[in-house]
Amino acid sequence: MLYRVNKRVLFLFTLVLAAALVIAGCGGKTTALVGGGEEKLKVGFVYIGSPGDAGWTFAHDQGRKYLEKELPYVEVETVENVSDADAEQVLTNLAERGNKVIFATSFGFMDPVINVAAKYPDVTFLHCSGYKVAPNASNYFGRMYQARYLTGLVAGMTTESNLIGYVAAYPIPEVVRGINAFTQGVRAVNPDAKVRVVWTFTWYDPAKEKEAAIALLDAGADVIAQHQDTPGPQQAAQDKGKFGIGYNSDMSALAPKAVLTSAVWNWGPYYVRTVEAVRAGTWDNTPYWGPMSDGIVALAPFGPMVSEEIKQKVEEEKQRILSGEWDVFHGPVYDQAGNLKVAEGEALTDEQMLSMDWFVQGVDGTIPK
Repeated sequence: MLYRVNKRVLFLFTLVLAAALVIAGCGGKTTALVGGGEEKLKVGFVYIGSPGDAGWTFAHDQGRKYLEKELPYVEVETVENVSDADAEQVLTNLAERGNKVIFATSFGFMDPVINVAAKYPDVTFLHCSGYKVAPNASNYFGRMYQARYLTGLVAGMTTESNLIGYVAAYPIPEVVRGINAFTQGVRAVNPDAKVRVVWTFTWYDPAKEKEAAIALLDAGADVIAQHQDTPGPQQAAQDKGKFGIGYNSDMSALAPKAVLTSAVWNWGPYYVRTVEAVRAGTWDNTPYWGPMSDGIVALAPFGPMVSEEIKQKVEEEKQRILSGEWDVFHGPVYDQAGNLKVAEGEALTDEQMLSMDWFVQGVDGTIPK
């Protein structure tokens, strides 16, 4: 009889415990459950801006949404509009709240990531576009220069004035590399064209970036490219009846008469692979610099003004890149002064591309030191 009573008590206790867990799962994040009674894996994202920028942060947020859709066991927390100065505290707060994987989506968050990672060895930290690593921290980026080259083909075959404007953020290797790759594409199909660069020293300043594009258009540019987080340069091109090449995300909805195509990010698959690796215990801190063949960088759909001839040329060059047999900085490559930098049959190494501080032939502008 005593055995039966204890068994009944145990059964009732089990029901109460299960109910408590369900209630906790509904009311809080740390004990949320998925099928089979498994606790969710908490993942944090730190954004330098807001997804409403239609650019850099928007692209990362689309990746976050993809992650949530593909991995139902993931619970995501995001923090927007984080400055470099505040990043360390934000990262600390995310770790304290139980996030086991944290993506910091800006180069300026690199040092804060390394500092905080040392204090939370059981948390995996990833910073976007940086270069430092730690036992539980690494960096990730994509070979956007490959997509930039393809957009350069489009611009080079579209321009009539042979002057293409480029609104650039900061003179760091990432931006310089993109300008060079774009110019290589332009010159591959139009050796007479030049790419004129204007620096804004901003990532997100719609008014200033638009003003820089207007200055380029007033100087005779009829196509505007950009390494900025806002669609301001594309909107300037549309206002002037000219064309543009967007960046980060498909900007055609914001300037439909101007945008020829955009060089875009597709972060979702990378976020899924990384979280799955952390969960499976197979993640390591090897930096990731993914090629176009991984799907992390791509071109947005072409605008209706892009000819079939241009589309065919882009597809041909895209296939060369996807094959892995050729890349953008395979020689011969000349610098701005006409000096041979990469001989035929040779290619820049990853280290050389990641530290690029010189312009290729065809660029009109300087790199501030």
